[in-house]
Amino acid sequence: MQRLTGLDASFLYLETPTQPLHVCSILELDTSTMPGGYTFGRLRDALELRLAAMPEFREKLADNPLNLDHPVWVDDKDFDVNRHLHRIALPPPGGRAELSEICGHIASLPLDRGRPLWEMWVIEGVAGTDCQRGGRLAVMTKVHHAGVDGVTGANLMSKLCSTEPDAPTPEPAAGVGGASGWQIAGGGLIRWASRPLQLAALLPDTVSSVVSTLRKARDGQTMARPFAAPRSAFNGKITGRRNIAYSELDLDDIKKVKNHFGVKVNDVVMALVSGVLRQYLAERNALPDSSLVAMVPVSVHGKSDRPGRNKVSGMFATLHTELSDPVQRLKAIADANSVAKQHSSAIGASLLQDWTQFAAPAVFGIAMRLYASSRLTETMPVHNLVVSNVPGPQAPLYLLGCEAKAMFPLGPIFHGSGLNITAMSLHGTLNIGLISCPELLPDLWEMADEFTVGLEELLVAAR
Repeated sequence: MQRLTGLDASFLYLETPTQPLHVCSILELDTSTMPGGYTFGRLRDALELRLAAMPEFREKLADNPLNLDHPVWVDDKDFDVNRHLHRIALPPPGGRAELSEICGHIASLPLDRGRPLWEMWVIEGVAGTDCQRGGRLAVMTKVHHAGVDGVTGANLMSKLCSTEPDAPTPEPAAGVGGASGWQIAGGGLIRWASRPLQLAALLPDTVSSVVSTLRKARDGQTMARPFAAPRSAFNGKITGRRNIAYSELDLDDIKKVKNHFGVKVNDVVMALVSGVLRQYLAERNALPDSSLVAMVPVSVHGKSDRPGRNKVSGMFATLHTELSDPVQRLKAIADANSVAKQHSSAIGASLLQDWTQFAAPAVFGIAMRLYASSRLTETMPVHNLVVSNVPGPQAPLYLLGCEAKAMFPLGPIFHGSGLNITAMSLHGTLNIGLISCPELLPDLWEMADEFTVGLEELLVAAR
């Protein structure tokens, strides 16, 4: 067995019927590259062989009423790929409206905790094409956040995919094994008993981070503060429904802007998000006077030696939506990001992972229910939205023999923060996925379509 860390398990504890905490991706595939031609049965057989080398997809949760620590991962002895792989078809004409509507419905469905926490939906009839005659196919994958963060999710997709359509299947790999109820409880008791020592070891790093933050605050060199974000249209209680939109940009255009203004790719992505949000809210007379604030997950893979599948910290980024000029906004965001990264780096890489070890499920659940039931979700949001930028492969990518033409990542949304915008680069393109709650943002496509307009503004300024 393998025990979840506190950070991994927190995504289980924070989950509610209206706040499912899985991450998704939508792949648009070209079936003409699949060796032997596409059939659903051939795709299923190829997936089953590939999963034999991916134990993470064959593991499920296990717990015991006497367990004083977090649940564990164990091998699912009854694993059946047919319980996770589903096949549906788009209604005509099979365009982006039909695809996003079906994907939004899929994203709203919770995962079955009695099985490995993932699903794959094969969606045929994209753009009205025939998959068996070299047409387009969409595949939507859902994996629970307890099992992946941005980096581990990208790594899993890289194992599931290949850089050649006829790449050999990897060798089968063993999983974590099983565990009895007494093993789970006994291991949990030992870990619970060691918590005072862990807490004592954690306090010096915590004090050091607090002192460092106070010094930076004195010099005005800190990131945006939590609970300082203004109220916006997408801050409030969310329902269990989801809507999805996406955009695709040329990565070379992003780099032209980056090189001309001497900033980073992530700065350009954040500036595009800022411009889109500013335009969307201004058109509805709902633009706050002060800047929107984004929570940006920061990977600490390679910096933290702690176990677990979620190795992230985070920073609060000022989006400078109060600035009308796109170039001024880009430069201001780049400066703010530089300060925020320095502040984030000064905080221990494993501090979030360490502190979540001590939070009990009841604490997470009660805190989330109290926050969701209060007006704080509207009047005092922790942040306005989540923005993430995940680097992806720049070589051609094939899923079970089908070439990936686009990959749109979709993260979770939360009470008080009902919009997630995630970008991922793929073979010369920047794919941007937007997910929200239709009760908060019913016209999400209008927001997604502003990305091309915003990029053109920056390109014109860079000439």
